[in-house]
Amino acid sequence: MLPFRPVVVTVLGQIDLGQLGVYEDAAGAAAGFVVGALVVYLFGRLALVPGVTRVVSSRNENNPTLETATRTYTHAFVVFVAGLAGLVGAGYGSLLTDSALIIAAVTLVLGVAGQEVIGALISGLFLVADPDFNVGDWISWPNGEGVVEAVDFRVTRVRTLNNETVTVPNTELTTNVLVRPYGRERYRVTERVDVAYGDDVELALRELVEVTRGDDRVLEDPEPTSRIVEFAGSSVGLKAEFWVASPMDVNLIDVRSQFRRRVKLRFDEVGLTLGPPSGREVSGSLNVDLAGERGSAPDVVGE
Repeated sequence: MLPFRPVVVTVLGQIDLGQLGVYEDAAGAAAGFVVGALVVYLFGRLALVPGVTRVVSSRNENNPTLETATRTYTHAFVVFVAGLAGLVGAGYGSLLTDSALIIAAVTLVLGVAGQEVIGALISGLFLVADPDFNVGDWISWPNGEGVVEAVDFRVTRVRTLNNETVTVPNTELTTNVLVRPYGRERYRVTERVDVAYGDDVELALRELVEVTRGDDRVLEDPEPTSRIVEFAGSSVGLKAEFWVASPMDVNLIDVRSQFRRRVKLRFDEVGLTLGPPSGREVSGSLNVDLAGERGSAPDVVGE
């Protein structure tokens, strides 16, 4: 045991007590940052965010978009304040009073974020402020359609017909044509049907309306309608329109498929020609003359 004691004393003698003080200060600063940030974040996450969201929701009951946006932006504010509280807890509160340092930090953040991210953020604010754009609305834009689920800082989450969630950049929704013709509680289905010129068009229009009523998912108000939309080269273009409940509650793909199936069966029963072929004919003759010298190419004459 005696040889061990001199070794311990030697090792302890080689340790720089000044370095231990540096490590101790770093550990204290880290602990202060964690404690300060955690306390503020928990308070904000558990009390401030729900409270602010509840107040906004009670004053804007018909605007679910504002509710989700308030929750998102309030949470971001809590994270930012928690970071500042962590700096104060770590003993770096004096940095927050240095205006030059703050300006440099803001400039760096804006430069890193870039024009696209800032544009998306501003577009998100415009979408939230738009009274005609709400969570739960069925929207259509050049690259797709679906129900709005939430509006975040950079993107808007949309639920498609295939029950998939897609994230659409906010700038795409604010810079392109956005169609909202269907309301929030129902969806208009439009189907085109072509019949021959020799068929009874009035009968076809009536049958289209009756076929739509054969599905319990089709709403009675507004009533289904049908109309002539085009005189094509070999057929008359008809259009049937009817309404169903929200596409998130109704399988719209199946609704369309069943409608087309019933139209085919019904038109076959009443003798209507669905999607007639073109009435154009190609006529002519081809003569091949094999007379001539051996090895010479035959003369082909066509009309």
